[in-house]
Amino acid sequence: MRYLFCLFLLSGLSLSLAFAQDEKDKKEEEETVEKPFAPDTSDIFLVDPATQVPLTVNLEAEEEEEKEEKKAKKKKKRKKNVFYNIKTKKGFARSARGGTDVIETFHYLKEFEMPDPYVRDVYWYDTKRKQIRTTHNITKNKALILHGPYKKMTVDNEILEEGIFYKGTKHGRWTKYSKKDILLDKEKYTRGWPRESEITYYDEGKRTKPQEVIPVEYGEKEGYYFYFHPSGRIAVEGEYQEDQKVGIWTEFYDYDRRPKKQIKYTDDPYDDEARPYTMKEWSPEGKVVYEHKKDTR
Repeated sequence: MRYLFCLFLLSGLSLSLAFAQDEKDKKEEEETVEKPFAPDTSDIFLVDPATQVPLTVNLEAEEEEEKEEKKAKKKKKRKKNVFYNIKTKKGFARSARGGTDVIETFHYLKEFEMPDPYVRDVYWYDTKRKQIRTTHNITKNKALILHGPYKKMTVDNEILEEGIFYKGTKHGRWTKYSKKDILLDKEKYTRGWPRESEITYYDEGKRTKPQEVIPVEYGEKEGYYFYFHPSGRIAVEGEYQEDQKVGIWTEFYDYDRRPKKQIKYTDDPYDDEARPYTMKEWSPEGKVVYEHKKDTR
């Protein structure tokens, strides 16, 4: 009888312990249940300063705006050997200078076109001499007018000079390097004119009728100078070197490019003793009215 009573107590105690453990497990399970994640949106939405209410954000509009920006930044694929919408061909030249082989790669116009006659330095490839030249005496049947990227380098691919041509004239940024890849010179041009050049117009709004062109390079006058009549014909032309007038400067009447006067300046910009003088003068009819006589003594 006592044995049965003890067995009953033990069974009750086991059930109580089991129930208490179940309650404990259930409580721990409830505490470990994953709660829904609520992100902090304080740094995502803008807040109306008056009402402190988050402003709505049009995500679709923002995505469209981002797409348009990407399209705008995406560059169009350039056609091969086409520069400034002009078709070109690629050329190659090799020469020896100072005991070093020099390679020049360039592009030239497929169809001949005479460079701007007002620009002093024009560049073309002489097919007879097989070299790039910078003279204005261009023979059409043997001249390839440079247009497009240009690069001069050693056989070891060391860049010596690079830039781009526009119809025979330097355009944009041009750089020169030593054989040790040290930058020696950097210049900027606009179709043959140094970027610093001062150009004024009779019609400043449209800029189609130039009045005066003062070539400026590194803060000094350097290159061809021009002054135009309102008709567009040249009134005065001459050359600057090292900020000084050099050579022959010519004045013209406003018709038929007829000369009016020629003034001779020194050929050496460092010659401070030389004085300019009038070489010749013409009447409007083209008759010589004055001519300087050389001193034969």
